Amino acid sequence: MTINHQIVLDNRPQGEATVANFKLVEAPIPALQDGQVLVKHHFMSLDPYMRGRMNESKSYAVPQPLGQVMIGGTVGEVLDSQHPKFKAGDQVVGMGGWQEYSVVDANVLGALRKVDTTHVPLSHYLGAVGMPGVTAWYGLVKIINPKAGETVTVSAASGAVGSAYGALAKARGCRVVGIAGGKDKCDYVVNELGFDACIDYKEHKDYLSLSKALREACPNGIDGHFENVGGMVLDAVMLRTNAFARIAVCGMIAGYDGAPLPMSNPALILVNRMKIEGFIVSEHMEVWPEALQELGTLIGTGKLRPRESVAQGLAAAPEAFLGLLKGKNFGKQLVKLI
Repeated sequence: MTINHQIVLDNRPQGEATVANFKLVEAPIPALQDGQVLVKHHFMSLDPYMRGRMNESKSYAVPQPLGQVMIGGTVGEVLDSQHPKFKAGDQVVGMGGWQEYSVVDANVLGALRKVDTTHVPLSHYLGAVGMPGVTAWYGLVKIINPKAGETVTVSAASGAVGSAYGALAKARGCRVVGIAGGKDKCDYVVNELGFDACIDYKEHKDYLSLSKALREACPNGIDGHFENVGGMVLDAVMLRTNAFARIAVCGMIAGYDGAPLPMSNPALILVNRMKIEGFIVSEHMEVWPEALQELGTLIGTGKLRPRESVAQGLAAAPEAFLGLLKGKNFGKQLVKLI
């Protein structure tokens, strides 16, 4: 019998997450029942939202249960199937979690989806042509809804969401300014992703200093912003927003360890008649086909060139995940399992 290696949440973080919160375990792979599919994972996705699930506090989703496999997106190959729509050899994307194999009930709508790797590499279905890409698409298209010539910004610009956002915004004729951590990331954002400018937030000690840099990069103000970080970055952006600016809030990674993120100038929401909207992309499955089609076209035409940070082997996942939370990754963070 094949053994499945898994990583489970062993205990909840007390403040900052650590490697000790996770545990590597072994489990047998059960025999398939009718409607089930056995998938061998090739790549596993690491994403900031997972940190919020590790807490027991109330959120938009139930906490990650202790002793169970960590949640997460996966791509891989069907090894065996008891479902008529899937056969051995199919390449698929799903939510298999932090483990080498998963048994999936393929009768559950959306639990498993076949993908075409003719023009798009398999790993991109966890990034630019997956949940992060659709996240960028929804925030830009449905919340910010920019007009050609407007200026839009995004925090964590070199990441999986930020890079897709930039390509989508440039395709709509916007001036796109990124915010990232480090000169190398900013160089990548401008020179490879095609942003008009990028600001290194690490060069600024407070939001007022960062806001001055934004004023230079956005001389006509900011019409739309996509927030992945919160804290100082959001405060700085709000000082530069125009009247009727739209802010899509996808993540608040600066506060995932439990520290509150006070807003310095909430009166600006009223003064500038801002629209600030948070969203969870899994609640908008109706837009996924349209979003994925556009994202696939951008990759196929070379207008979106996503970068990946790849950790090797399941045991490397906890360290890679903690590095992601500290911004050590470059582009989409993956774990390669084969």
